[in-house]
Amino acid sequence: MHTIIPLAITFFTSLLIIMGFFIPRAPFSDIQQTMLVWVLIISGFAALLGVDSLLRQHIKKITTRSEGWAYSLVLILTFFIVFGLGVFSGVRYGTAFSLASSFMYAYTYGIIPLQATMFSLLAFFITSAAYRAFKARSIDATFLLVAAALVIIGRVPIGGMLWSKLPVIADWILDWPSMTARRGILLGITLGVIGTSLRIMVGIERSYLR
Repeated sequence: MHTIIPLAITFFTSLLIIMGFFIPRAPFSDIQQTMLVWVLIISGFAALLGVDSLLRQHIKKITTRSEGWAYSLVLILTFFIVFGLGVFSGVRYGTAFSLASSFMYAYTYGIIPLQATMFSLLAFFITSAAYRAFKARSIDATFLLVAAALVIIGRVPIGGMLWSKLPVIADWILDWPSMTARRGILLGITLGVIGTSLRIMVGIERSYLR
C-alpha cells in the first residue's frame, strides 16, 4: 500500500497535467496551473531537505575528520554567513535583493567572481578536449578538423580580413551541417525525456520512492 498510493498519485497527477496541454479548456487548464503551483511549493520543501542533507553530510565529515574536512568547514561557515546576511538584509531593506544590501554585496563581490573563476577554467578543459578530438586520425576526424578551423577563424574579425568569404562559410557550416547534427541530438534528448517520463508515470521507474 505504501508503494501503490505514491504511484497512483504520480500517475493521475501526470495525466491531469498532460491533459491540460492538449485540452486548454476549463477545468483542465485550471487544474494544470494549480498543480504547477504545487510543484513550486513542493520544490521549495525539497530544497530545504537538500540543504539539511548537505549540512548533515559535511558536519559528519568535520566531526570524523575525514579527508577534505577543512573544505566542509569553509562550506558550512560560508553558508551561515550568507544566510545571516540574507536575513539581515531582508529585515533592514525589506528584501535581500536590494542593491544596497549586504547580501547583494556578498553576491556581487564574492559569488560572482568565484563563478567567473570556475567557468574560466572550462576554457582549458575545452582546449584539451578539442586538441584530442581534432587529431586527424581518420577521414571523419579530418573533416571535423577542417570544419572547426573554418568556423573558428571565420567567426573572428581576422578571418574576414584574411578572406572575405570565410565568415560566410562559417555561417553556412553552423546553419546547415551543424544544425542537422544539433537537431538530431535534440530529437534524441526529447525522445529520451518522453520515454523517462512515461516510465515514471506508469510506475516502471521507481527510484523516487527510495
